[in-house]
Amino acid sequence: MNPTRRGALRPLAALAAAALVPRSGTAQSAWPTKPVSLIVSYPPGGGADLMARLVAPRIAEAIGQPVIVENRPGASGQIAAGAVLKAGPDGYSLLFDASSYSTTPALYPKSPYQGGAAFRTVGVTGLFPNVVLVNPAFPAKSVAELIALAKSKADGVAYASSGNGSAQHLAGALFEWQAKVQMLHVPYKGGGPALNDVIGGQVPVFFGNLASTLQHVQSGRLRALAVTGSSRVKTVADLPTVAESGLPGYEIHEWNGLFAPAGTPDAIVQRLAAALQKAMAAPDVQARVASLGGEVFAGGQPEAERFVQAQTAKMATLIRERGIVPE
Repeated sequence: MNPTRRGALRPLAALAAAALVPRSGTAQSAWPTKPVSLIVSYPPGGGADLMARLVAPRIAEAIGQPVIVENRPGASGQIAAGAVLKAGPDGYSLLFDASSYSTTPALYPKSPYQGGAAFRTVGVTGLFPNVVLVNPAFPAKSVAELIALAKSKADGVAYASSGNGSAQHLAGALFEWQAKVQMLHVPYKGGGPALNDVIGGQVPVFFGNLASTLQHVQSGRLRALAVTGSSRVKTVADLPTVAESGLPGYEIHEWNGLFAPAGTPDAIVQRLAAALQKAMAAPDVQARVASLGGEVFAGGQPEAERFVQAQTAKMATLIRERGIVPE
C-alpha cells in the first residue's frame, strides 16, 4: 500500500476502534431511558407516602421519565430497602424512607441497611417535629411541670407510643435521657390505638405527630405542651419548643429522605439530587410541608448526607444507652 495512503487511513482506523469501546460516561448520560421506581417503606396514606407522592411528579418532570411510587411496607423499612438493593445501583429503583432509616441499623444489626453503607443519600425532603401531648386531666401544663412530676417518682408518669423503637418511643426516650427521669413506656401496636388511649385517659403522655394530632389539640381533647424541633412551628407559633420550655438542647424530628443503592454512579445521584432540590423549592410543595407542621430541609446532597450520618450516630447512641430493643 502507498505509504501516504496508509498514513491517511490510520486516524480512521483509530476512530473505528474507539467506537467499539464501551463508554461508561455515555451510558450514564443516557439515564433515564425508562420509568424510575420510588419504593416507599411505609403504607399508602402515611407521612412518607404523602411526601413521596408530592415530589414524584416533579422529579419526573426534571428527569424526563415517569417516577412510579410503590409501597413496600413492613419490618421497619427492611422490606423496601431489600427490594431496592436487589434491583441494583442503576438509578431505576430508589428508596424513599422516613427517620426509621437512622434507627434501623442499631435496632436490627443484620438489616439490609448495613450500618448505612448500603445506600447513598440523595436528599432529605422535610423535617417534622413531634409535639408533647397530655390528656387534659393530667396536671402538668408545661414541660417543666412534666419533668417535675416525672422526677417525683420513678415510672410514675407513663407515655404511649406506636411500639418499641418507633419515632414516638425514641422521642420519649430522648426526653427521659436528657431530663434524667424514668418514665413508663407503654408500647402499642400502632399510633392510632396509642393516641386513642391518651385521649381516653388510660395513658397521660404522648409524643405525637403534629399533623395527625393538631385537630385533637384544637378540639380540646388533648393539651399540647411543646414541639420537639429546634424552632417553633408557624402553624402553632404560640407553642414553645421543648428546649426553650424546660429542657435545653432537646431536639428530635421525624423526617423523610431519598436514597440510592451504594454504587449508583455520581452523575445519576447528582441529577436526582438536583431534581429533588428543585421540587422542594416549589412554592406549593413548601406550602404543603408547612401545612403539615414541617419545614423543608435547608441544603443539597452534601448537607443531607451529613444530616443523615449525624442522625444515625445520634440514634445509635440513644438506642444503646437506653437499652432499646425491637419487639
